[in-house]
Amino acid sequence: MRVQPVTEDVLVTRVVERVLATGARRLVVDGHPAARPERLADALAEPLRTAGRPVARVRVRDFLRPRSLRLEHGAHDPDSLLDAWIDTSALNREVLVAVGPGGTGRYLPTLRDPDTDRSTRAAYVAAPPGLVVVLDGALTLGRGLDVDLSVHLALREDTLRRVTPPADAWTLPAYERYAAETSPEAVADIVVRADDPRHLAVVVS
Repeated sequence: MRVQPVTEDVLVTRVVERVLATGARRLVVDGHPAARPERLADALAEPLRTAGRPVARVRVRDFLRPRSLRLEHGAHDPDSLLDAWIDTSALNREVLVAVGPGGTGRYLPTLRDPDTDRSTRAAYVAAPPGLVVVLDGALTLGRGLDVDLSVHLALREDTLRRVTPPADAWTLPAYERYAAETSPEAVADIVVRADDPRHLAVVVS
């Protein structure tokens, strides 16, 4: 296994090429918030559209479980962060399965505002032919999300500790469990070393 340095533009091109080659319809970019998975997910949208694939940009954070459930064991419980925050059933039902083979052909762009904890009351959107759902979020792999392609922005443990603000230090055990139990670098289709955002590198087997 080796790593190959890439620019962000080259990384975007490679991911787009992988989507087009595999016919993937549901893609997730997974990574710690400091790795900014939303940045890569946003960057994929226009090249995919240019290649003739309509895009739905969906954020995992808009499909969190109600606060009363995800904070049942307190606001700073790392096990809950890993196991109970993402409303996997709703995200699959309303988006991923819905746009997949045999799905309803329409999806819900958002479910719940993560800040107010209220329903966004978003309307369903018809999925055009060839639609690619591009998700971004943290701790998403191994959660049962029905995706076709996954990209993991990997950070070393020392990097995680360095980039995590003191107020969020309680989240670190969740990422340690995630690494130990899910092995995101082993299960992701594309792994990107992102310790230095200015010097990205793709893991090549």
